[in-house]
Amino acid sequence: MAQQLISERAQRLLKALVERYIVEGQPISSRTLLEDSGLPISSATVRNVMADLEEQGYVMSPHTSAGRVPTVHGYRFFVDSLITMRPLGPDALSTLQRELHPDKSSAELVQTASRMLATITAQAGLVTLPRLPHVALRQIEFLPLSDNRVLVILVVNEREVQNRVIHPSRRFTREELVQAANLINHQFAGKPLRDVREAIVNAMQADKASIDAHLEASLELAAQSLEDHMADETARDYVVTGEASLIDYASADDIDKLRDLFDAFERKRDILELVDRCIKADGMQIFIGDEAGYEVLGDFSVVTAPYQVGNERLGVLGVIGPTRMAYHHVIPIVDVTARMLSAALRRC
Repeated sequence: MAQQLISERAQRLLKALVERYIVEGQPISSRTLLEDSGLPISSATVRNVMADLEEQGYVMSPHTSAGRVPTVHGYRFFVDSLITMRPLGPDALSTLQRELHPDKSSAELVQTASRMLATITAQAGLVTLPRLPHVALRQIEFLPLSDNRVLVILVVNEREVQNRVIHPSRRFTREELVQAANLINHQFAGKPLRDVREAIVNAMQADKASIDAHLEASLELAAQSLEDHMADETARDYVVTGEASLIDYASADDIDKLRDLFDAFERKRDILELVDRCIKADGMQIFIGDEAGYEVLGDFSVVTAPYQVGNERLGVLGVIGPTRMAYHHVIPIVDVTARMLSAALRRC
């Protein structure tokens, strides 16, 4: 719906209505709006202005003779034109600085960012996992297990350690595994895993006569070690925390809507499509209700911001909550958290 021009008086009343409704979650009466706005007008004038705003689609009356509540259109006008942002307090800032510390691995930072968003906003916090290009091999080690199995210890991005078990085609001695690890570390340490994987595949497809047995064995081990890792890293995924906080805002009528939203978190498809759009867009993105284009989000809002290293975006983080979320509080928190996560990842 195209926004229509509304008077300054109507804007003040709409701002008062949205702010009061965000706090109380109940229809707002004309008498309350008159008190909150501080306008030197009568209650009858307030009612007339509200009737005009309702006709224009900014507010609605959920029950006959009741007060009014904002519509998606009203929230959008409020966020775009009327909102007064609340800067983060010193306690929230110091908590974010302490928790989003570069000594943590990228996986720990993502988990922490999601948890911090949920804790500070009392909504659901969502952070997508960093994309693959910034995952570099630091070191690989192989340890023999029983039944031809091999434990792979993979160190990426300086300090992030991942373990996995592979099943090579034959049994390897401890000495062979040490030699294979030394060869791979010598040739590929410091390179992005995507490049390492590509180089290994190309080498394995080369003329077999040009590959000695030791190199062939090393390539087989490396290929298996990275295959699962590449599948994990290229899969789009996200971390979501704080879902239980949404229940605190829900009425009995909202439980089914929340259940559908939690199902969407599990299925992931719709949410991932939405965050993909956010990654490709510029700056912060705010979807209110059905603006997201998904029925399951019709009664919720999504506020996201990208996080990045240098000029390359690694993912997005954000908050999902009811349409009556405290936008003036949530938007700055999402923005600052994205900046702090970016800074921490740069120093990882």
